[in-house]
Amino acid sequence: MRFRFCGDLDCPDWVLAEINILSKITSVKMKLLAVQVLKDMLGQGIDYDKVQKLTSDAKFEIGDIKASVAALSFILASAAKYDVDSDTLANELQQLGLPKEHTTSLCKSYSDAQGNLQEHFRHTSLRVSNLDSVQWRVDYVLSSSELQEVNEPSVQLKLDIRPGDTRAAEPVAFTLTADKFRILLHELKQAQTIMTNLEK
Repeated sequence: MRFRFCGDLDCPDWVLAEINILSKITSVKMKLLAVQVLKDMLGQGIDYDKVQKLTSDAKFEIGDIKASVAALSFILASAAKYDVDSDTLANELQQLGLPKEHTTSLCKSYSDAQGNLQEHFRHTSLRVSNLDSVQWRVDYVLSSSELQEVNEPSVQLKLDIRPGDTRAAEPVAFTLTADKFRILLHELKQAQTIMTNLEK
């Protein structure tokens, strides 16, 4: 059977197994758990103590908690990715065996966050890192202990790069010859032109 929230493919077996485990918590706690997972997906972090308290009545072990969070992350991320509306998602999750009260709670949280989730994915998907700042200087070496005469400029670049999964910028410094700097500058201008044309 094919499901829209799975990209018109069959639902993975591991998600089916977790749906059975998720059925053991109450629908109210399902909604609160979904809120925690959505916060984590939006980059705000997850409160694992709260998640553990939410699942304590169902006597979830650590493995069950992690698997439930992973299943909810998959369901919510896939639904947002394939632009599935909350009614369709609720219908498909009920077909997979999740009780109606649980799907209603889950899909309410999903519909409230769907727009923010899709916008967050647009900004973070397929992005290796962000460039925070660039510092540069040109050095002109006249001579060195190795050679009598050099007379060649070199460009010192320092980039502050923030990886997609962290908030702290990491400095990356390197030196370029004049020829390599010209090539870099040319390729950056080409990339900028392409990006400008894509945004139009």
